[in-house]
Amino acid sequence: MDFETGTDVMLARREGRVAVLTFNRPEARNALHAETYEVFERLLPELADDPDVGAVMLTGAGGAFCAGGDVKGMNARNSGEAPSPASLETAVDDLRKRQRIVSGALQTFPKVTVAAIDGAAAGAGLSIALACDLRVASPRAIFTTAFAKVGFSGDFGGSWFLTQLVGAAKARELYLTADRFDATEAMRLQVVNQIFDDADFEAAAISYASRFADGPLVAQRYMKENLNRALSADLLDCLDAEAMAMSRCRTTDDHKEAVAAFVEKRPPSFTGR
Repeated sequence: MDFETGTDVMLARREGRVAVLTFNRPEARNALHAETYEVFERLLPELADDPDVGAVMLTGAGGAFCAGGDVKGMNARNSGEAPSPASLETAVDDLRKRQRIVSGALQTFPKVTVAAIDGAAAGAGLSIALACDLRVASPRAIFTTAFAKVGFSGDFGGSWFLTQLVGAAKARELYLTADRFDATEAMRLQVVNQIFDDADFEAAAISYASRFADGPLVAQRYMKENLNRALSADLLDCLDAEAMAMSRCRTTDDHKEAVAAFVEKRPPSFTGR
């Protein structure tokens, strides 16, 4: 089943209960486009409310995940061949909005999000992958913060996400050097959770995402809230929130089914309720 995105630069379809969103500018290594943000802004809230979608997988077409900003477009703006923001304030407001409707929305999305990286994830493309809950890669995946190579400081939350994942010292090194690293190093750094063979990478990634799409969705939503909160709140606040979430989960059909299945020694059948 395909979802209407209104553009060719971003495609969306459903595989089972997994919504697959695909960056689709292979001629530009799937660099971001103005219409990309419009798709995220409109489609993510729809997928959050869609009872047939249990998880979202983000990937790229043509052997790349996402190269981040369109460097050719940047050069055109800098040379006056394309329009630039009217003022610094306009540029700041525009980027703040785009960051929130992509990275901010992915981190707070109420269902599990998986970035499936089969090629280059660079700059803002890496930042967006890091905003997802989980990341899987093929052996040919390449990662780089890239910003230093084009005289930029970084956006879409990459500095925050990478610091959480690899620690402050390594994050500083990866940002300041913009060195490339492969899937094996990404796995060692815990930037990716799994590496799947590139011969059947997309199918393996969808299967991985399906594990969460078919899981206890209410419990997963609260897990995400708990884990996000743990990045900034103190222990007592986290304990109080966990108590509330556990008490709410206790009333769900999925909890009752899981307990019954455990006692009966069979796999549970979750409904997301």
